[in-house]
Amino acid sequence: MIKKQALEYHSRGRHGKIQVTPTKPCMTQRDLSLAYSPGVAVPCLEIEKNPEDAYLYTAKGNLVAVLSNGTAVLGLGNIGALAGKPVMEGKGVLFKRFADVDVFDIELDTLDPQEIIRTCQLLEPTFGGINLEDIKAPDCFLIEETLKKTMNIPVFHDDQHGTAIISGAALVNAAELVGKNLAEMRVACNGAGAAGIACANFYVSLGVKLENILMCDTKGVIHAGREDMDPGHERYNKYKARFAVETDRRTLAEAMEGADVFCGVSVADVVTREMVQSMAADPIVFAMANPDPEITYPEAVAARADVIMATGRSDFPNQVNNVLGFPFIFRGALDVRSRAINEEMKVAAARALARLAKEDVPDEVCRAYGVDQLRYGREYLIPKPFDPRVLIWETVAVARAACETGVAQKPIEDWEAYRNALESRLGPGHRFMRQLIGKARSAKTKKRIAFSEGDDPKILRAAHQVVEEGIASPVLLGNEQAIRARIDELGLELLKDAEIVDPLTFPKREEYIETFYQNRQRKGLSRSEAAKMMANRRYFAPMMVLANDADAMVGGMTGHYPEVIRPALQVVKGPMGVKLVSGTYVMIFEDRLLLFSDTTVNIEPDAEQLAELAELAALVARDLDIEPRVALLSFSNFGSAPHPASAKVRRAREILAGRCPDLLADGEMQADTAIDPAIAEEFFPFSRIRGDATVLLFPDLASGNIAYKLLRKLGGAHTVGPILAGMKLPIHVLQKGCEVEEVVSIAALAAIDAERHPHGTRK
Repeated sequence: MIKKQALEYHSRGRHGKIQVTPTKPCMTQRDLSLAYSPGVAVPCLEIEKNPEDAYLYTAKGNLVAVLSNGTAVLGLGNIGALAGKPVMEGKGVLFKRFADVDVFDIELDTLDPQEIIRTCQLLEPTFGGINLEDIKAPDCFLIEETLKKTMNIPVFHDDQHGTAIISGAALVNAAELVGKNLAEMRVACNGAGAAGIACANFYVSLGVKLENILMCDTKGVIHAGREDMDPGHERYNKYKARFAVETDRRTLAEAMEGADVFCGVSVADVVTREMVQSMAADPIVFAMANPDPEITYPEAVAARADVIMATGRSDFPNQVNNVLGFPFIFRGALDVRSRAINEEMKVAAARALARLAKEDVPDEVCRAYGVDQLRYGREYLIPKPFDPRVLIWETVAVARAACETGVAQKPIEDWEAYRNALESRLGPGHRFMRQLIGKARSAKTKKRIAFSEGDDPKILRAAHQVVEEGIASPVLLGNEQAIRARIDELGLELLKDAEIVDPLTFPKREEYIETFYQNRQRKGLSRSEAAKMMANRRYFAPMMVLANDADAMVGGMTGHYPEVIRPALQVVKGPMGVKLVSGTYVMIFEDRLLLFSDTTVNIEPDAEQLAELAELAALVARDLDIEPRVALLSFSNFGSAPHPASAKVRRAREILAGRCPDLLADGEMQADTAIDPAIAEEFFPFSRIRGDATVLLFPDLASGNIAYKLLRKLGGAHTVGPILAGMKLPIHVLQKGCEVEEVVSIAALAAIDAERHPHGTRK
């Protein structure tokens, strides 16, 4: 079945996995004359005068060659250059998917290392870097060594260094978890090819002592007494010879006895339970042969309860996957125009991955792997490949190391701007979030946000991120003992000193009860009922904001939207002149950002209410530094389909024009008219909205709610919200069951809201 699926995957539609996509238009004669003759001559002449301009006028700076001769393909061996082409195309997919690096795959039909060397040298004008792939040892060592000395672009053999870097990150964390010093650890390696030798060398760079490594190949332990370790021997391999030590151990079993670490990049099933049992306390076993490891995860765990295990497989914990390395290493190297990928850059990559593994893992990553939680420990030593944060953490570390070691030809001066640029490669949703967080960080004082569900794990993880990002200071509502225990359980170090408020013991509890009673006594509320309600955190949290004991409130994770917004409305009335409250979603697409309103509160607004909802949506837009251009939506375009429903929208536009003549708004109009300039230009040149709407105001809750949910699920839109508008104070209500990332975004909005509208000053 797998074979059939794999062949169908590679052959369906456009054959293969990659294609070339133009980045400039070529639709008209003018475009053609600029893309090719005669316009193309201009950048050619500029590059002739200044070769560095190639990085300005061509794709060189973001282009990597994945180059192979197919002599050591995956677990398939020497299958030849052509048969290895699907692998090289696959590497191109991973480069693009994970780090937005473009790739040409190049397969060379030669076994001569010198021909490969010369070909790469001749290709230097084309590429910003070269990723050598699946070239057998020891040829790969000679090729990479020579190219690093003779070329002015980074050259990296992933089969050597990829496994070394990722397993190195796992080794750093595993050693820390078992309380061992790398310099004192004994390591047994099996496999003395490209990956095995690179792993051993890299472990030395991380702190392992060379003399503490026993390396085995097909002949057993590599020791000083072996004939082929003599430089005069016909099979002498200087790369292996570095690990020839004085020892009386000869077999893999003997090498593993008492060892702290096993590193396997060899073949399946060469390690037995007994070998694992012979290792030192808390043995670290990296069985990384693919597709089947030297010993399986179940076998190793059965042999030793204290084992820390990693493999190359995705169906067991701690997968050592090279995709955690090469895309981000090249991204960093390209961005600073590095002349090489040196040892310091590789070490920086490994240590960045090790640090990231200790951070709280986003829900989107857990969902991608079908688990409820991932937490740093014996079964989570290194990040998962689909963790979007790897791009930021590892790439920045690599780029910084290149700058610090002098190999960067274009050093980065503004690291915060660079981080933001990397975020933008993750998509417009991440870019918008960075902007929100930046605004929240820039507040004159750190805002105190009351989280009504302070004991909920998602809220706690979000609060941890809020502290980490510098967004605000969380105030966690609930039983202090229970919350402290949950913080310890989740390992949220930054919340150790967080402020926790228990509504039942809060010093101002009686004052809150009296205030709430006074506000609601003529609406049928007794004082005893007020006391009961103030024990409910959904009432207590907005009361904290009203009493100026918190700057903003965020809640609703565990309740339906109406159940949460009703208490907030009872506690905090809207400002004078505002009768409504609305919910707006920021909808982020690849090419634009739109606000959808109202999507959560008002079921059937009349014309007067629609006009007010438009004002509220415009206020949200301005708070986000978005120019409000409001399209009042309907199934009709400016009277084209007379009906009471469309007449209501038309009347709302008239009311809005009278109340806010300077607000750029128009309607009634269909949704495509609001967002497509061509339609507006051809059919409705009189419209104030010319296909450039930034706010879409829906005629009722059904249409707004349906639209945003469909576009989020089927249209791939990234959403931020709902943003509650119309409240006197910064009160923000979550959708039930939302994810940690959504809570963080609402917290950032709440902090911005509190900064821009200080206590009681909202218009």
